[in-house]
Amino acid sequence: MATSTNESARKVLIAGGTGLIGTRLSEMLIDAGYDVAHVSRQGGASHYRRFRWDLRAKTIDEAAVPYADYIINLAGSSVSDGKWTDERKRDIMESRLGGTNLLVRELRERANHVRAFISASAIGIYGDAGDKIVNEETPPASSKDFLADVAHQWELAAEQAAALGVRTVISRIGIVLSDQGGALPSMARPVKLMAGAPLGSGQQFMSWIHLDDLCRLIIQMMEEGHWEGTYNAVAPNPVRNKEFTQMLAEVMHRPLVLPKVPEFGLKLMMGEMSEIVLASQRVSAEKIMHEGFTFEYPHLQEALESFYGDDE
Repeated sequence: MATSTNESARKVLIAGGTGLIGTRLSEMLIDAGYDVAHVSRQGGASHYRRFRWDLRAKTIDEAAVPYADYIINLAGSSVSDGKWTDERKRDIMESRLGGTNLLVRELRERANHVRAFISASAIGIYGDAGDKIVNEETPPASSKDFLADVAHQWELAAEQAAALGVRTVISRIGIVLSDQGGALPSMARPVKLMAGAPLGSGQQFMSWIHLDDLCRLIIQMMEEGHWEGTYNAVAPNPVRNKEFTQMLAEVMHRPLVLPKVPEFGLKLMMGEMSEIVLASQRVSAEKIMHEGFTFEYPHLQEALESFYGDDE
């Protein structure tokens, strides 16, 4: 058997390494002394070793999985880039299932020394849960809910790795807060222009996590062998959309002068994709805290101040 993490098992393969989470996670892993490689559709210049894959052709560099001591699977098309046409929905689903199935196939068919398979999922699996607190035991929402179905199918694909005897951890990721991408800059922009407003009723719960806390959590899941199964990757203090918008305006020293953005307007503008901002998810973080994870940013105000605290 391999020795301790500090002496060996230093190679991490990230699928989706160029996205918002993957970029920061790669930096933090390098800082912690790991070797990092990415699986990517693109070639070209990169700070990291790259292995090519082609999801349509179902091909992947044969050296990718044998390289890895740990695999972190974040790959998937953004759910918020454009309206959900049938083609977009197919791409959102297939980009997740195709990549996960390829990695599992390689784990099954190729000699490897992978110690853990960490795969992303999303709190969208709970659907619109209103004020009810949901946890890892809560069943997935109806398959008629697109985001819930995507997350559920993604998890089933990842669970195939566990069936091979590989320690598998699935993280249901909440709204990731970063000023480099994701939801926060698009929420901060109108606030900065004094055009911020709660969305819909403003009563829907938002379960969020600071990007650095998420990356620290993923690294802890990877390094510590007792992490196994499904976990909510959210901070312990979800807030309603109205409270989130007010707190953001306060941190950015801007007034909120507009009324709420009506639900029908959002549906008109965004179509079915409006469920991203209108669905209410009050997600419990108890399980990850019980496993020993401590948050650097457990409260929304300190998380937002880490990005916008110096704004005039």
